[in-house]
Amino acid sequence: MKIKLIAVLGVISIGLMQCKDSTKTTKETVEETVEITEMEKNENEWEILFDGTSLDQWRGYLAEDMYPEWVIEDGAMAFTPGKEGGKNIITKNTYTNFILSLEWKVSEGGNSGIFWGVHEDKKYTEAYMTGPEIQVLDNERHPDSFVANGTHKAGSLYDMIGCPDEHINSAGEWNLCVIEVNQDANIAKISMNGTQVMDFPLHGEGWDNMVANSKFKDWEGFGKYKTGHIGLQDHSDKVWFKDIKIKAL
Repeated sequence: MKIKLIAVLGVISIGLMQCKDSTKTTKETVEETVEITEMEKNENEWEILFDGTSLDQWRGYLAEDMYPEWVIEDGAMAFTPGKEGGKNIITKNTYTNFILSLEWKVSEGGNSGIFWGVHEDKKYTEAYMTGPEIQVLDNERHPDSFVANGTHKAGSLYDMIGCPDEHINSAGEWNLCVIEVNQDANIAKISMNGTQVMDFPLHGEGWDNMVANSKFKDWEGFGKYKTGHIGLQDHSDKVWFKDIKIKAL
């Protein structure tokens, strides 16, 4: 009887251990599933503006179609300047509160820009006449890098707030730019290559003071539109963009 009892207790012990392991495995599986589901949910919050295969989310500024100077090269949106300038492009949709994430690289000596709040109207012949700009530039070679107290350098809020050189990669290398615009909270935040380089108000006295001390002080529509298109600039230089996505706030 003693031997049988020990045998029974051994079976029960093994069963409990197996049950415990099964519970642990089930718990780990549930946690892993929840984590994956949360990641998928976060990804689904982003609207893809360019995934390397289609330009369907874009068109020319003041145009119905995409300008032919913009094409897809090796999974990137590439701009090659033509004989005529002014081939800026904008998103087909407009946005108010958002986080925009994209990567850019510029040719040696190149210049371009990223706009938001672009208001399309024939009286504004260029996207930059209404949309504030984050500068895209070859800091080492382009003349703009050496003027205006650094506010024309890459990553800068153009002509208003400078971005330090150390946060920018050289011409021909990719740079990750994240632009957060929250009109309701009246704040914008700009990050370059994983580091927040500035924040600033979007309207009110603080914004007005920045504009008053810039080249835009007498521009009728500059920075006035809380809702507008995202824009990319033709500045007569070769430039590339990729992995462009936006998330509403």
